[in-house]
Amino acid sequence: MGDVHDEPLDPFQDDPSDPAAELERLGDELLSDPLTEADRQDVLEDLADLEVYQALLGPLGIRGLVIECDECHEPHYFDWELLRGNLRQLLESGVPRVHEPACDPDPDRYVTWDYARGYCDGVQDTIVDE
Repeated sequence: MGDVHDEPLDPFQDDPSDPAAELERLGDELLSDPLTEADRQDVLEDLADLEVYQALLGPLGIRGLVIECDECHEPHYFDWELLRGNLRQLLESGVPRVHEPACDPDPDRYVTWDYARGYCDGVQDTIVDE
Protein backbone atom coordinates (compact mmCIF):
# COMPACT_ATOMS: atom_id res chain seq x y z
CA MET A 1 0.00 0.00 0.00
CA GLY A 2 1.32 3.47 -0.85
CA ASP A 3 2.12 6.35 1.46
CA VAL A 4 -0.78 8.26 3.00
CA HIS A 5 -0.69 12.04 2.51
CA ASP A 6 -2.57 14.89 4.18
CA GLU A 7 -3.18 16.55 0.84
CA PRO A 8 -3.52 15.45 -2.79
CA LEU A 9 -0.33 14.74 -4.69
CA ASP A 10 0.68 17.20 -7.39
CA PRO A 11 0.13 15.49 -10.76
CA PHE A 12 2.85 17.73 -12.26
CA GLN A 13 5.46 17.02 -9.59
CA ASP A 14 8.95 16.88 -11.15
CA ASP A 15 7.48 17.70 -14.57
CA PRO A 16 9.68 20.34 -16.30
CA SER A 17 6.64 21.64 -18.19
CA ASP A 18 4.59 22.14 -14.99
CA PRO A 19 2.23 25.03 -15.77
CA ALA A 20 2.35 26.22 -12.15
CA ALA A 21 6.15 26.31 -11.87
CA GLU A 22 6.26 30.04 -12.56
CA LEU A 23 3.60 30.69 -9.92
CA GLU A 24 5.65 28.87 -7.30
CA ARG A 25 8.74 30.96 -8.16
CA LEU A 26 6.72 34.17 -7.93
CA GLY A 27 5.24 33.05 -4.62
CA ASP A 28 8.73 32.41 -3.24
CA GLU A 29 9.76 35.92 -4.28
CA LEU A 30 6.70 37.47 -2.64
CA LEU A 31 7.37 35.61 0.59
CA SER A 32 10.12 37.86 1.84
CA ASP A 33 9.59 37.29 5.56
CA PRO A 34 8.96 33.96 7.24
CA LEU A 35 6.61 33.88 10.21
CA THR A 36 7.80 35.98 13.10
CA GLU A 37 8.20 34.28 16.46
CA ALA A 38 4.99 35.99 17.63
CA ASP A 39 3.14 34.71 14.54
CA ARG A 40 4.48 31.19 15.13
CA GLN A 41 3.29 31.37 18.72
CA ASP A 42 -0.16 32.49 17.56
CA VAL A 43 -0.41 29.54 15.16
CA LEU A 44 0.72 27.12 17.88
CA GLU A 45 -1.94 28.54 20.21
CA ASP A 46 -4.55 28.16 17.45
CA LEU A 47 -3.55 24.51 17.04
CA ALA A 48 -3.88 23.92 20.80
CA ASP A 49 -7.24 25.71 20.87
CA LEU A 50 -8.41 23.67 17.91
CA GLU A 51 -7.78 20.43 19.82
CA VAL A 52 -9.93 21.65 22.71
CA TYR A 53 -12.69 22.92 20.43
CA GLN A 54 -12.85 19.62 18.56
CA ALA A 55 -12.91 17.65 21.82
CA LEU A 56 -15.80 19.74 23.15
CA LEU A 57 -17.80 20.40 19.98
CA GLY A 58 -17.10 17.30 17.89
CA PRO A 59 -19.30 15.03 20.04
CA LEU A 60 -22.14 17.55 19.57
CA GLY A 61 -22.00 17.07 15.79
CA ILE A 62 -19.93 20.14 14.96
CA ARG A 63 -17.65 19.24 12.05
CA GLY A 64 -15.33 22.25 12.13
CA LEU A 65 -15.06 26.00 11.88
CA VAL A 66 -16.40 28.56 9.45
CA ILE A 67 -14.17 31.51 8.60
CA GLU A 68 -15.16 34.62 6.67
CA CYS A 69 -12.62 34.94 3.84
CA ASP A 70 -10.90 38.34 3.72
CA GLU A 71 -10.40 38.04 -0.04
CA CYS A 72 -13.76 36.88 -1.36
CA HIS A 73 -15.91 37.82 1.66
CA GLU A 74 -17.59 34.41 1.57
CA PRO A 75 -17.72 31.90 4.43
CA HIS A 76 -15.24 29.04 4.12
CA TYR A 77 -16.00 25.81 5.98
CA PHE A 78 -13.06 23.84 7.37
CA ASP A 79 -13.33 20.39 8.90
CA TRP A 80 -11.15 19.92 11.97
CA GLU A 81 -8.45 17.97 10.13
CA LEU A 82 -8.31 20.34 7.17
CA LEU A 83 -7.91 23.36 9.43
CA ARG A 84 -5.28 21.54 11.47
CA GLY A 85 -3.41 20.68 8.26
CA ASN A 86 -3.60 24.29 7.07
CA LEU A 87 -2.15 25.56 10.35
CA ARG A 88 0.67 23.00 10.24
CA GLN A 89 1.42 24.01 6.65
CA LEU A 90 1.60 27.63 7.77
CA LEU A 91 4.08 26.68 10.51
CA GLU A 92 6.25 24.65 8.15
CA SER A 93 6.31 26.93 5.11
CA GLY A 94 5.25 30.34 6.38
CA VAL A 95 2.45 30.55 3.82
CA PRO A 96 -1.10 29.26 4.06
CA ARG A 97 -2.37 26.62 1.66
CA VAL A 98 -4.54 27.60 -1.22
CA HIS A 99 -8.00 26.76 -0.02
CA GLU A 100 -10.92 25.37 -1.91
CA PRO A 101 -14.50 25.65 -0.76
CA ALA A 102 -16.01 22.65 0.98
CA CYS A 103 -18.30 20.54 -1.12
CA ASP A 104 -21.88 21.31 -0.09
CA PRO A 105 -21.21 21.86 3.63
CA ASP A 106 -24.06 21.94 6.14
CA PRO A 107 -23.62 25.40 7.75
CA ASP A 108 -25.38 24.17 10.90
CA ARG A 109 -22.44 21.83 11.54
CA TYR A 110 -19.80 24.60 11.62
CA VAL A 111 -19.18 27.37 14.14
CA THR A 112 -16.96 30.45 14.17
CA TRP A 113 -13.71 30.74 16.14
CA ASP A 114 -15.48 33.20 18.44
CA TYR A 115 -18.34 30.80 19.11
CA ALA A 116 -15.94 27.92 19.78
CA ARG A 117 -13.86 30.11 22.11
CA GLY A 118 -16.97 31.28 23.97
CA TYR A 119 -18.29 27.74 24.28
CA CYS A 120 -14.94 26.58 25.67
CA ASP A 121 -14.87 29.48 28.13
CA GLY A 122 -18.40 28.62 29.23
CA VAL A 123 -17.47 24.98 29.84
CA GLN A 124 -14.41 26.03 31.83
CA ASP A 125 -16.47 28.49 33.91
CA THR A 126 -19.01 25.77 34.64
CA ILE A 127 -16.27 23.41 35.82
CA VAL A 128 -14.76 26.12 38.07
CA ASP A 129 -18.18 26.98 39.53
CA GLU A 130 -18.86 23.36 40.41
